[in-house]
Amino acid sequence: VLLGKALSGGMMPVSAVLADDEIMLTIQPGEHGSTYGGNPLACRTAIVALQTIQDENMNENAIAMGAILRKELSRINSPHIREVRGKGLLNAIVIDHVKKDAAWELCLQLKEHGLLAKPTHGDKIRFAPPLIITEQQLGECVRIITNSLSCLD
Repeated sequence: VLLGKALSGGMMPVSAVLADDEIMLTIQPGEHGSTYGGNPLACRTAIVALQTIQDENMNENAIAMGAILRKELSRINSPHIREVRGKGLLNAIVIDHVKKDAAWELCLQLKEHGLLAKPTHGDKIRFAPPLIITEQQLGECVRIITNSLSCLD
């Protein structure tokens, strides 16, 4: 498994490779190296970021808030939402519309109302809120999505 991006809280370029002993122990000392690998400041930043994720129970919040988000998105009564899917706080809706750029148009409308989302693969819109999002904030997001869907009518 390769990890990156938020591993340092977005403050330093940090990534990691995770594997079991069977794979990792095939690399002997001295067989692999990197000029910038193991940067002390980046490593310390990553340690603090990971400790914060653990201390503030962000994993549990992501699981709970993600379930609420999918439930609330599924309740939206719109012919333009074909599917709601996701895991944790990485979620998506699949747009059902004759226009190929409908997902893009909806994302522009969402932006106008204060919600940033990413259209992907033509008909999908990805929602990736912060791990610290609250239920109240999710409710506001769902309200914006619901109201913005009218741009596709």
